[in-house]
Amino acid sequence: MSSKTLLLVAGALLLALPAAMAQAPAAPATAEEATPPTLAPPPPPLEPLTPEKRGDIFMARKMYREAIEEYSKCPQTAVILNKIGIAHHQMNNLDTAKKFYERAIKKDKRYPEAVNNLGTIHYAKRSYRRAVNQYKKALKLNPQAASIYSNLGTALFARKKYKEAAEAYAQALALDPEVFERRSTYGVMLQERNIEERAKFHYYLAKIYAQAGVTDRALLYIRKALEEGFKDKKKFTEEPEFASLQELAEFQEIMATEYRVL
Repeated sequence: MSSKTLLLVAGALLLALPAAMAQAPAAPATAEEATPPTLAPPPPPLEPLTPEKRGDIFMARKMYREAIEEYSKCPQTAVILNKIGIAHHQMNNLDTAKKFYERAIKKDKRYPEAVNNLGTIHYAKRSYRRAVNQYKKALKLNPQAASIYSNLGTALFARKKYKEAAEAYAQALALDPEVFERRSTYGVMLQERNIEERAKFHYYLAKIYAQAGVTDRALLYIRKALEEGFKDKKKFTEEPEFASLQELAEFQEIMATEYRVL
């Protein structure tokens, strides 16, 4: 090959080199860039909805008849019988609810939720002594249940045993600081909230919260008690449980306000 031909070939190669470099993929700058992206794992398959889960969903939506229909498809364990009882209870079918709670207890005598809920039937029927006894039975089975202590306090309150009621409420608060802020549950245990002497009830709650050092809620329930007609206003300035509130501007404002009973 002549030298002239060699020069022509070299020139052609030099001209083709930039185009080839433009078409070639760039070399990765880092090891991370060299690693191919990993695909996210597929989501786990959804668990099929059992009749019990469908019943729970209906309960949360307050569709109690539909809940009963779904629970009736389940094996009739103590838990299921108790849930059917709660559904009837929410529809105010107290006698039917009572039968299901009793059936649940017969299935499992050591099931505190059903024992507690039977107490709420006695309370609803104003059999406060029987309600107290039932709640005490439930507490023997589950002494750490704040909601049962709350129910016991409510039943004792209805019997005008205020000191014992306050002790039960204090124990409930010690076990669960949010116990009095919760609404009745549609799970497996009901919590009473029907307090006829509401002004006095809120006075005792204020006292319990003040003693526990929960200032904001103590002030809230002092105000509620006065708004609902609690007449003995001096108790808030004279009783030792409220001593830590005396210098607070909000407490002084509450005491200076003349409340119109709601």
